[in-house]
Amino acid sequence: MSAAFAADPICARHDPGAGHPEQPARFQAVRDALEKAGLIAQMQMLAPRAAEGAELELVHARNYLRLAEEEIHHGARQLSTGDTQVSEDSWTAALRAAGSALAAVDAVCTGKARRAFCLVRPPGHHAGADYGMGFCVVNHVAVAARAAQKHHGVGKVLIVDWDVHHGNGTQDVFYEDGSVFFFSTHQSPWYPGTGARDETGRGAGLGATMNVPLPAGSGRSEVLGAIEARLMPAMAQFRPELVLISAGFDSRLDDPLGRFTLTDEDFADLTRRICHIAGASAQGRVVSMLEGGYSLSGLAAAATAHVAALIEDRG
Repeated sequence: MSAAFAADPICARHDPGAGHPEQPARFQAVRDALEKAGLIAQMQMLAPRAAEGAELELVHARNYLRLAEEEIHHGARQLSTGDTQVSEDSWTAALRAAGSALAAVDAVCTGKARRAFCLVRPPGHHAGADYGMGFCVVNHVAVAARAAQKHHGVGKVLIVDWDVHHGNGTQDVFYEDGSVFFFSTHQSPWYPGTGARDETGRGAGLGATMNVPLPAGSGRSEVLGAIEARLMPAMAQFRPELVLISAGFDSRLDDPLGRFTLTDEDFADLTRRICHIAGASAQGRVVSMLEGGYSLSGLAAAATAHVAALIEDRG
């Protein structure tokens, strides 16, 4: 099988509380939809594992990791570094989510799979080196990128983030690093208020951040257009060796936390464009990680379209 699937059930034990949009039911909604569509049978299942401290420290400050773990274990309902609601199992779930991303990178970088999808929660792209915020505790996509570079000899990594919210944590981690190219389409003005067009990196990372802030109501022509007109030409020059996706489906039509209008077929086409980029310079290697998406039915449908396109034999 050319595609792998990571879905650790412990990720469903993170519970931000009654009425919170990032609810445990998100995990099962996606898994059930992928099962019903026959997609799980087409992918190899990756063994669950927790990320270790040294792996998290590739991205996160040790003091932050210690603080987050202690606050969660002592019964905090919210991280002191930001607006992330947590429960007694949130730290374990975050470790397992990061571990899923690491297992997927291992599979793809060792040739056991060409592409992978990680069904993880809590999300990660708002977590920076020394803070958690915006539903996020650990930045899974950033940890995956660093692990690929450190353990698999990957030089250049592309991270594509199409969540309706800007991935400020991911941007912060790599803002001065020219080896990781961060591309984001997101609604603006919107939470967390970052991701302006002129935020393009600093120092050695200047030019390796590309933000495309878009107004409410944006959809296929704006998001897919940005990938075709801006990202694809840039990647012809950058030539990534691995492509990671922060797959947020809150940019779908009718999501309660976003005002974008992407359809399920749009997500399939976005995925195909990213796989095309990976096919040109990264041996087709793509690892996708779930971020947002808060309508259970919409999330399930969009994720199914994404995974179906991800495992197509193209790119």
